[in-house]
Amino acid sequence: MKDLLLQGDRRALAKAITLVESQKLEHQEQAQKLISDILPHTGNSFRLGISGPPGVGKSTFIEGFGSYLIQKQNKNLAVLAVDPSSPLSGGSILADKTRMESLSQSPRAFIRPSPSAGSLGGVANKTREVMLLCEAAGFDFILIETVGVGQSEIEVSDMVDFFLTLMLPNAGDEIQGIKKGLLEVAHAIVVNKWDGDLKHKAELAANQYKSALSILHNENKWSPPVHLCSSLENIGYEEIFASLKKFETQAKQNQDWHTKRLSQNKKWFEKLVRKTFQSLIEEKYKDSWLELSKEVEEQKISPYEATRELFQKIGL
Repeated sequence: MKDLLLQGDRRALAKAITLVESQKLEHQEQAQKLISDILPHTGNSFRLGISGPPGVGKSTFIEGFGSYLIQKQNKNLAVLAVDPSSPLSGGSILADKTRMESLSQSPRAFIRPSPSAGSLGGVANKTREVMLLCEAAGFDFILIETVGVGQSEIEVSDMVDFFLTLMLPNAGDEIQGIKKGLLEVAHAIVVNKWDGDLKHKAELAANQYKSALSILHNENKWSPPVHLCSSLENIGYEEIFASLKKFETQAKQNQDWHTKRLSQNKKWFEKLVRKTFQSLIEEKYKDSWLELSKEVEEQKISPYEATRELFQKIGL
């Protein structure tokens, strides 16, 4: 599978991703062996995270901008689109290939929808591993679309080079309600739907975002630009791409590009350690875990005391 994957074979890539996303223990062991083997062949793509509120047109934008990257910039594109999973049934629609019909037919594009499966921030649990597989398969651009809820901005910013936020044109007073954290992690804001009756509102919103960003980022090395875009009329893509390349050049010149990726690897490791440690405790000390959880729930013991007692039973 490794050799075919490195040759860019789509079927091998799809099988590798399925292997990585499998919950079976034997598959997980095979997947981690594969990730270790292809690791030296990763890291050469531009990792772009895209988020935004529901209804902003993320999928339409990705289809339009993705087609621009392929046709105008001669890039190979992988889209990792995360669909929200139902908290009740665990089911996921996984309809991104339907929503990106034109892009999915391009031989230079690969679209892989994955269920968030309850993962914090609407980012699939295996997104990082899947991204590495796509890089090993030779894709120049990796686009990660999130569901745009909860902590998705922080989650995505910890695994991409550039974080782009799509916003609606009817900002008005709504700009006051925008999460400060969203503006702080955004490397660029794109006001979508810059067409028809919304054109003037989009321009007004763009000016408001520029003012907000100038306050937050006045001392930063990179000043996030605000772009106008119409996925309906396919305009604004050139300016967005120019910002991506400018950011890449600047970040590589001052070593921020490499430093950020090193930091992301460390955060990934730390997060995996915490998750694995918790899973082991839940499995090996299940009775104590359930008993203490119930006592905390019923306020018979504080969470701090319960944690200390659990650690004592483990021998830590």
